[in-house]
Amino acid sequence: MPLISSGAPANRARFSARALPLLLALGALGLGLIPLVGSPFYLQLFSKIMIMAIFALSLDLLVGYTGLVSLGHSAYFGLAGYVVALVSPQYEAASLLTTLPLAMLAAGGLALVIGLLVLRTSGIYFIMVTLAFAQMLYFLFHDTKLGGGSDGLYLYVKPELRLGGTQLLNLDDPAQFYYFIFGLMLAVYFILRMVLRSPFGHALLGIKANEHRMRSLGFHVFWYKLGAFVLAGMLAGLSGYLAACQFGFVSPEILSWHHSGNVLMMLLLGGMGTLYGAVIGAFSFVMLQEFFSSEVLFGSWARHWQLAMGTFIVLMVLLLPNGLAGMLRRFGLTAAEKGKK
Repeated sequence: MPLISSGAPANRARFSARALPLLLALGALGLGLIPLVGSPFYLQLFSKIMIMAIFALSLDLLVGYTGLVSLGHSAYFGLAGYVVALVSPQYEAASLLTTLPLAMLAAGGLALVIGLLVLRTSGIYFIMVTLAFAQMLYFLFHDTKLGGGSDGLYLYVKPELRLGGTQLLNLDDPAQFYYFIFGLMLAVYFILRMVLRSPFGHALLGIKANEHRMRSLGFHVFWYKLGAFVLAGMLAGLSGYLAACQFGFVSPEILSWHHSGNVLMMLLLGGMGTLYGAVIGAFSFVMLQEFFSSEVLFGSWARHWQLAMGTFIVLMVLLLPNGLAGMLRRFGLTAAEKGKK
């Protein structure tokens, strides 16, 4: 009997350690099966969510792992969307291999310029300066004819991937576009995991914990933060490019401060500094938007969905300060501790 009783807690502890990766794998598998069973509406909805998940992952690198709270992250998202709309022929498909790197490089270049200026500040000053740069870009496209003014620009034909005369990827096909976004979301997630497990990622965590100590140890803190800032900008540009392709339209609204605020709320819902929390937060945020704005469920009250959404997020922050990812982690640790006893 003692052998059985001592072995069971260990088994429970091992199960709790594997439960979260298993749940994440099952979630990814479920997403991969949606095109086989879902309607076009759900393909579009989940494509939008995964694009926002990439956007949230890019910001989590700054907020969750480097300690840089930015209110101007939408600048890179919006710029990449405008780049693909501006360089694409009006009634012909542009090359995916040309426009995607160009959009990401433009977003990364903008992040480099802004980062060289704003990373010398910290705290509330950093937040406000990033917001100021994003608003400058917003008014550049809103008040000039560069990007169609307040009317925005249309992307009539989505980019395509061709090798010779063979079309390898047709983004006009909802299923192909879905799997393309799904693959990119997984790639961004695992690339960021590799980056954060590298010496560079460990340095970022050290900077977040105690920047002065890292500087005293000889680390060039500014350049580490700039590297994270540029990488986050490029990944935000990737999500902006995909959003422009999905909706076929870009407007100055995707550069506005509330777009940056939305992705911050995704991190609050999901949990900062976990990567998978950013993905969970994006899914939760968009699905809650759909839920609270449903006229079928709430009738005329659906017009005031922002009030219900705001109230829910405030309650979430008060009850779950570490977000949904923190809740999952806490249950896993609790199960493990009980198993050890």
